[in-house]
Amino acid sequence: MTFSTDKQTLDDLNIFGRHGGDSIYNIFNRCITRGGASVMEELFRYPLTDIALINRRSNIIRYFSDTPVDFPLQNATFDAVQIYLSNTDERTKLVAGDQTIGKKLGNIIAMDTMTQQIHKGITGIAELLSSVRELIGRIQLDVCEGFSQDLAEIKTILSQSIFRDLLESKAKLTDTKMIWFDDLLRFRNRDSINKLLGYLYQLDVYIATGRVARERNFNFALASEKGHLKIDIEGVFHPHVPNAVANDIRISPDGNVIFLTGANMAGKSTFMKSLSISLYLAHMGFPVPAASMSFSVLDGIYTTINLPDDIGMGASHFYSEVLRVKKVATELQSKNLFVLFDELFRGTNVKDAEEATIAVAAAFAGKAQSIFVLSTHIMEAGEELKKRYANIRFMYLPTRMVGGKPVYTYHLEEGITEDRHGMVIINNEGILDILKKGTKRNNE
Repeated sequence: MTFSTDKQTLDDLNIFGRHGGDSIYNIFNRCITRGGASVMEELFRYPLTDIALINRRSNIIRYFSDTPVDFPLQNATFDAVQIYLSNTDERTKLVAGDQTIGKKLGNIIAMDTMTQQIHKGITGIAELLSSVRELIGRIQLDVCEGFSQDLAEIKTILSQSIFRDLLESKAKLTDTKMIWFDDLLRFRNRDSINKLLGYLYQLDVYIATGRVARERNFNFALASEKGHLKIDIEGVFHPHVPNAVANDIRISPDGNVIFLTGANMAGKSTFMKSLSISLYLAHMGFPVPAASMSFSVLDGIYTTINLPDDIGMGASHFYSEVLRVKKVATELQSKNLFVLFDELFRGTNVKDAEEATIAVAAAFAGKAQSIFVLSTHIMEAGEELKKRYANIRFMYLPTRMVGGKPVYTYHLEEGITEDRHGMVIINNEGILDILKKGTKRNNE
């Protein structure tokens, strides 16, 4: 089954961001090659729902995190090979009998553009083969078992006679050999070379991601089968928050709905993003910003944190929220999901918001194979739900008043908070005094 998510979720979690920027993708995209960066983007767009594939990828990246390896080639080499292979016009072949070939190959500066591309392509493939052979000789299969199939495929390609011959001739590529290799590489073995490039782009991703895990102290999540609902995560933090406070959270069937409360600025949104980002990365088989994590595989993730008004269809913020809940409800008919709503129904009055929050949370509580996290300022809704549903777990982020000023711990605690410090913050900022001074001058 394809992992299910949408643009709203990708935007909420800043998976791709705007033009790279501080996106989650950009944290990991330390690839050397453009092809590796494209593979990386593809992995981010399509997380996995297969436990074996998730754990296999995770184990491969863990190996390259524990065993530092430098990717042995530069992007320019791959560019030269790609340009060379993309030219499928047989009229551009180097052919015997062309009296100018020897001169061209003997004097690179005087080469025409086409001959330069052919020369760079063939020498680039030779360099690539040599570097790959050296690299795979350093990979310990007994440690990196998940990579054994890929490695076997790479070795099969390298064992082909044309590539062995090119490696042996690398030190001295005569004119005759260049003509011969051009035909065999560009027209008879293009598919094998492209297949090898694909494996190398994946290796680029694995090595780059392993480096990120090592440098940022990210760790690897263990995936378990669907049907045994759980998220067990220690020390989760937001990767873009300096000196972020880490939290632990354990979610199981007897508490699969998390009802989160806390004052403004207490850290609710940051915590919810931290949890969601880790779960998204875990389904990719990527390292997560946490001390440890295990989870049961789900069918998808839907978050609603920064929901815009739909001006195009004339929808209010509240109606946009209603449509969002409807979309999630439809997806829940056939999928087990992670669903997150930050301040559900903030677009309507307090009375309607309380009734709607209770009704929707109650409906979510009946979906035992999905996980829900709902944040709200409406503590009364939590008190009502607490009376009715044993599988709704109540948590909050506290605020301590120190010298008349709110201080935030950012540490999750069990229960429901009644913290409301909006007016305290407004008064501390002196907003009313500023407005009163303006009023006095106007009256004068």
